[in-house]
Amino acid sequence: MKKKSPFIKIISSILLIGIGVFIGKSFFGQKNVETVPIPSTIKYRNIGLTNDTTQVASAEEFTGKIIEVKKGSSIQNAVKEASPGDLIRVYPGTYSENVYIDKDNISLQGVIINGDWPTLDGKKEINDAFLYSGNGILIENFKIINYKGNGIMGQAGNNFIIRNNWIIDTGVYGIFPQYGKNGLVEHNVLSKIADAAIYIGMCDNVDVLHNEVFDNVAGIEIENSRHCLVENNYAHNNTGGLLAFVTPGLPIKTTFDVILRNNFVVNNNHENFGAPGSTVSGIPSGTGILIMAADDVIVENNIITGNNNTGITIVDLATGAPKANDPNSEGNPDRVVILDNIMFDNGNNPTGEIKAIMLTQMDTKGPDIFAYGGGTGSSIRDKNRYRTFGLENYGMAQITDTKDIPTMMTPSPVPPRSVSFEELGELTYYGVCAGCHAFGTRLIGPPTEILQAIHQNNPQGIVDYITAPKNLREDYPEMPPQNYLSEEAKMAVAEYILALKH
Repeated sequence: MKKKSPFIKIISSILLIGIGVFIGKSFFGQKNVETVPIPSTIKYRNIGLTNDTTQVASAEEFTGKIIEVKKGSSIQNAVKEASPGDLIRVYPGTYSENVYIDKDNISLQGVIINGDWPTLDGKKEINDAFLYSGNGILIENFKIINYKGNGIMGQAGNNFIIRNNWIIDTGVYGIFPQYGKNGLVEHNVLSKIADAAIYIGMCDNVDVLHNEVFDNVAGIEIENSRHCLVENNYAHNNTGGLLAFVTPGLPIKTTFDVILRNNFVVNNNHENFGAPGSTVSGIPSGTGILIMAADDVIVENNIITGNNNTGITIVDLATGAPKANDPNSEGNPDRVVILDNIMFDNGNNPTGEIKAIMLTQMDTKGPDIFAYGGGTGSSIRDKNRYRTFGLENYGMAQITDTKDIPTMMTPSPVPPRSVSFEELGELTYYGVCAGCHAFGTRLIGPPTEILQAIHQNNPQGIVDYITAPKNLREDYPEMPPQNYLSEEAKMAVAEYILALKH
């Protein structure tokens, strides 16, 4: 029998060792999850200092505690354990809970392993997935599904970052920071939201970047907010793609200084399934971009196509929200600037008022840009580039681009709001209540004047309802309990609501 050469024996041995190591690692080795990087923003929340939001200037090294949450345990318990500056890492699994963060500088980071996400599932029984009132909150890498109210809601928290989340069918809103300053919403995917997928409400200095929104009523909505940049988003198959407008009856009365830039706004022709009577229920299907009563809005370098009603609609409150009655809201869209955009194949099946108006022009097709109602000082770079209606008073744009504005965020974190007892009711109303209740206008809940009539001279009645709400009206959805608020805050906001005057 012929003997094997020493060389072949050596090669065979090496191969056997290699196979053994591979099998050992594959079947018995631990998964390498400890290499998950600490979020860049935890080093210091000063994203506005750089053009690249993922490479942040590090003013401070992370020195907090890392708390791990594994399948079968509670994220809320980890929040209770955490101290300001800590990082909570949540591993794959299903977590059916409401997570409330009332501490500052808490970061929640999902850990995705082999395509498995940590998933918050509300089972259509829980109102909100994440609810934060702290400052410096980071929420990233979560899948959020089947909630009744909101996916992620902020209540008066500043310096927030909401990033790389997958949010599906979470009720009224997907991502809803309210009454916050200096925030970033980026790289999220949102679908099947009954109002706005991303709703920036009564905020200042917010960047909304690189998100995909589809199959919602409203894709991205900038409402009663100032200094906002909406860039590099993909809004498709919503009822309306991008919106910048004023909702009357809210404490903040204006929307201005908004840039809509480098977005894909495509085929937003979904039927409107918003709550009857709500502001968004009036958005016509086929709306690419809607600007209503907002001032100083710049529309630049977007691809806007396939929207069956119009590409861009610019209207005043009298036209867009004729039932609104707020004498303190100035209802005209002033100083809107339309720069170079790519627009084609819009207006193929106009509806409602736009259809009727275009028929008076002996045209059955809607325009790329439709302006109707009041407003002064607006301009366009090249009117002849698009099919337009109502732009006779638009002048020549005095700028060609906005490349000198890389961000609307502040250069450094803004301080938390300092709240005295006298201001507690106002802050709670702005941060918690005003997203659903307004004077003279139906949002999600009953108008504020109805609350005043029901609970006249009875603040304790409002406190009791806030703590344990009961759905007494079929024409409004159930209100989520706000029992996490302190008794002091509940009484303060109840007294504030009853004292409010329109």
